[in-house]
Amino acid sequence: MLPENLNMGELSEARRKAVASSIRPISIEELKELEVEIFPYHDSAWRERFSDFLQENHGATFYHATTQDHLHILYCHSKEKGIWYLPGSGLGPLQEKGLKILKKIVEKT
Repeated sequence: MLPENLNMGELSEARRKAVASSIRPISIEELKELEVEIFPYHDSAWRERFSDFLQENHGATFYHATTQDHLHILYCHSKEKGIWYLPGSGLGPLQEKGLKILKKIVEKT
């Protein structure tokens, strides 16, 4: 299992390239569909926080990226916030260094 606070700064070069090549805007509707995958239990505190964040930032642009080892990254550029998740294994907030990396990637696209 990955640690709760995955550090994007420590990601391998292969993962960084995978994020850069796979990152794309994702709609609120798609995010809501992913919400069920990420948080399969309705009583999850994280699910509620995630849902609230989507509602609070309904007009914002969100991005989704994946790596070759099935790590998913969700990033809100305007709020400079994001989460990582590995289906069935773990999730956590993106830390400052990872957010800076994603900001650079998004601003290049």
